[in-house]
Amino acid sequence: MILEHIDGPADLRTLSADELEVLAAEIRQFIVDAVTTTGGHLGSNLGVVELTLALHRTFDSPRDVILWDTGHQAYVHKLVTGRRQDFPRLRQAGGLSGYPNRSESEHDWVENSHASAILSYAHGLASAFELQGSPRRVVAVVGDGALTGGMAYEALNNLGHSGKPVLIILNDNGRSYAPTVSRLSSSLTHLRLNPTYLQARQRIRTLIRDLPAVGDLAYSSVHGLTSAVREVVTPHTFFEALGVRYAGPIDGHDIAELELALSRAAEWDGPILLHVMTQKGRGYAPAEEDDIQRLHDVKVSPVGDTGVKVSPVGDTGARVSPVGDTGARVSPVGDTGARVSPVGDTGALPPLAGARDRLPPIPPVTYTDAFTRALLAQAEADPRIVAITAAMPGPTGLLPFEARFPDRFVDVGIAEQHAVTAAAGMAMGGLKPVVAVYSTFFSRAFDQANLDVGLHDARVVFVLDRAGITGDDGPSHHGVLDMVLGLSIPGMTVFAPSSAPEVEAMLDQALTLDGPAMIRFPKTPAPAVAEGAVGSGMSARRLREGDGSVCLLAVGKLVAAALEAADELAREGVEVTVWDVRVVSPPDPELLADAARHRHVITAEDGMRQGGAGMFLADALAAVVRDQNDLNGVAGPTVDVLGIPRRFIAQGKPDAILAALGLDGPGLARSVRRALETDTAATATPDPLRVD
Repeated sequence: MILEHIDGPADLRTLSADELEVLAAEIRQFIVDAVTTTGGHLGSNLGVVELTLALHRTFDSPRDVILWDTGHQAYVHKLVTGRRQDFPRLRQAGGLSGYPNRSESEHDWVENSHASAILSYAHGLASAFELQGSPRRVVAVVGDGALTGGMAYEALNNLGHSGKPVLIILNDNGRSYAPTVSRLSSSLTHLRLNPTYLQARQRIRTLIRDLPAVGDLAYSSVHGLTSAVREVVTPHTFFEALGVRYAGPIDGHDIAELELALSRAAEWDGPILLHVMTQKGRGYAPAEEDDIQRLHDVKVSPVGDTGVKVSPVGDTGARVSPVGDTGARVSPVGDTGARVSPVGDTGALPPLAGARDRLPPIPPVTYTDAFTRALLAQAEADPRIVAITAAMPGPTGLLPFEARFPDRFVDVGIAEQHAVTAAAGMAMGGLKPVVAVYSTFFSRAFDQANLDVGLHDARVVFVLDRAGITGDDGPSHHGVLDMVLGLSIPGMTVFAPSSAPEVEAMLDQALTLDGPAMIRFPKTPAPAVAEGAVGSGMSARRLREGDGSVCLLAVGKLVAAALEAADELAREGVEVTVWDVRVVSPPDPELLADAARHRHVITAEDGMRQGGAGMFLADALAAVVRDQNDLNGVAGPTVDVLGIPRRFIAQGKPDAILAALGLDGPGLARSVRRALETDTAATATPDPLRVD
């Protein structure tokens, strides 16, 4: 068998046309045998055999990046990149993944296989290579329904606008975009990809346009005629209207034709889409005849001790929106207290300082200003830093960055999902992307932050402006979910600055990390702090040391309220400990150890209480207390978690809303008094770490 001698893509390049045809048949039989034994995606992989062979014969993976959308169509890719021996344990615990997996092979770049995301990765990687002057190619295989997802069009729009050199392979297997095919359209495809034709066409157009008196009219007529002919014999010009050159359709089972088209398309210096027609399930009659996709994902059920039985019960029909699971949804159970309906000032805060051509000659007065200055300073020192936003360069403080580093600035439009996944691609390509969006819009891209960034441990820094209660814009704009979402992503470092100088310190630290980070700050003005009163690294700051009764763990903006409460209580003879948490995740061990020695701990944040920073810290504190109990039987403190209740809150002045929620200085002081009232006697022993 030829397949037994294929251990890497280089082995494919020595094969003749006849040998490739034999190999394709062997691969199909191998996949049928493997999938009907272990379960897996059958039809889509049988359809991309020739396409995969042509890709690996044309491009030099992994130097050239081959990306797979809906990664369940990558079995052939796995076979020809040295994983044949692992297929007996396909999709089994400890065995071969059913999707691309970076731990398996250097040929796998992306392992999240939610549909419609791969073009955003491709945009990010191509941007990274271009910025660094690398000639590496980026090839993205989409299809199998992926172009019915909106995120793919966010990426197409941005690819066309940016002109990044990405080769898009549209695998049209009847489950996605499906225009007609004819001999004329096939011939025209080869003509439009021919470099000689392209050069000649441009020369002719130039000559026509230069004709005296009639040049422009003649040019328009010729251009209109060629466009009309193209409209008749090829799919409509949707892709080219987006700035992505279109070529196709071509036969996706003709290796020679595929290789010719791929090699010519690779010479195009911008985004180009090659439309490839394939047959899902090709070579296996049950899959070829499966009109309702029962053999899309084959399920295998063990039967006694006699082996396995194929039970292709999988999908019961084509999906209209194959966007996959969007991750665990947060359904917190919040405070049952009275509803807050403050009536506040409807005027906007003064506009943020800064302009496209210069920095404001005044000290930072908002967190946003501090971020602008800090990012510019970091970018001056490190050319790998790029800034990304979603249609809000002004409010997020990125206009000065755009003016100073236009080649390192990306505004994707209202497309947060694409922004985050493109940032993941940039990080994979060696850049240090900083994504600046409003806190409330971060939730639009949680799936991408979780799986495209978090799962890949990508070095992306999220800067979330307008975090917490924003005030005038009401329920849709309060940024109260960011910490809940960020803390639920494994490996995400979460920073919460309490002053403008803290933003600079935290951005500096975030850019040194080996994984993702999030810095969140409010819209309101930043408190003034004394010189040197700024934290560093991953450490919290103890601002006041109390008498061991109550410890206040304040997050971000609420540090000022905690200090105000401490001053009020001190006048009553009560000394409380106050910590500026600074880094919510991972929490500072010194903070936890100190909090554990108090009778009561109160956490305060301007984010959602359920699943937020306070509950995260309470869990970490519980682990410390358990360790102490194991050592010496010490009982832990009670913990009261204060934050935004689980309800939609109307517009109003931020300070008024926080006061109504008990999250200002007087409100925190009242919470301390209530905690102390539970100390009914010196002999009373508090329950170990009761969370109220």
